[in-house]
Amino acid sequence: MSPVAHSHVLNLVAYEPGKPVEELAREMGLEPGQIVKLASNENPLGPSPKALEAMRHTLERSHFYPDGGAWALRNAIAEKLGLARDNVILGNGSNEIIEFLGHAYLSPGDEVVTAGHAFAVYSLMAQLFGAKTIEVPDPGYTHDLDAMLEAITPRTRQVFIANPNNPTGTMVGQKAIDRFMAKVPDHVVVVFDEAYHEFLDNAPDVLRYVRQDRNVVVMRTFSKIQGLANLRIGYGLAPARISAILQKTRQPFNANGIAQAGALAGLLDEEHMRLTKALTDEGRAFLQAAFTAMGLEFVPSVANFVLVRVGDGDAVFKALLKRGVIVRAMRSYKLHEWIRVSVGTMVQNRHFLNELQALQKGGILSGAAHAR
Repeated sequence: MSPVAHSHVLNLVAYEPGKPVEELAREMGLEPGQIVKLASNENPLGPSPKALEAMRHTLERSHFYPDGGAWALRNAIAEKLGLARDNVILGNGSNEIIEFLGHAYLSPGDEVVTAGHAFAVYSLMAQLFGAKTIEVPDPGYTHDLDAMLEAITPRTRQVFIANPNNPTGTMVGQKAIDRFMAKVPDHVVVVFDEAYHEFLDNAPDVLRYVRQDRNVVVMRTFSKIQGLANLRIGYGLAPARISAILQKTRQPFNANGIAQAGALAGLLDEEHMRLTKALTDEGRAFLQAAFTAMGLEFVPSVANFVLVRVGDGDAVFKALLKRGVIVRAMRSYKLHEWIRVSVGTMVQNRHFLNELQALQKGGILSGAAHAR
């Protein structure tokens, strides 16, 4: 007899990442250098040069296990943010922090509250632990924190607030967050996902709730502005009592030594982050102005990507693939008429727009409306 897996695991739909450049090159017979990938919100400048140097140096020590407690990196994160090392936990990408939270706090029948158009992994992880996801409508594609508060029940264990939100690029402000936090019940862990925090000009302060010893976990990552997505390293910030619980759920050496070295150097490279943000601000404004000129509806973004309505999102996605451009189709987010495009270099942005305009002239774009 075959072993019987949990039904909630058998019914799980696996996360679908952005299409890799190498895969499209094989399928289309293209050279990888011919392909423009604007699908996964990656840093078009690449890693910090200081991070690359640190990783090369660490490669010579690949025969040693990494520091399992990540003393240097956790100290550096804590110092930069005005916290203690005990407030910091590392993950194999910030996604792993979501898994830690599931191990620590979710049981079958529990509930997790998210926005209607939120990062897919929140729901996937809830399902992995047999919990139910309560999706709250998000008018204007922005979290409605008052409605999310009303959705909390005695079975609710976690509320996820992505700020800025992926895939919509929208943000909730300090007043709405403070109003929510003043009323959220004590049996709920509030998780602020701040993967795109460094792209904000006026970021809300949610670390105050960590310092106040509230039931809060803040997630951040080295994948975006530091350009280290391939290393899979992120971190959580929480009161020491919560961080200590999450530490018990992780595998030993979950953050490898090369990743730790690159992340530490990238964290300290303020110039690389400044250049990345400047490039992103310029490119995002350029794309949104072009969408307006094309008569395409889009959601004004504060992150390093823009959600734009093109009619049949899958058809446009596939047509762009044939032209060597990878964006992200949004069907899995119940946004069938939309694609999400990451901000690239200006050369990449122009190339994408040229191809999109060609599709519009060819009649492939349909159902487009006005800019929001």
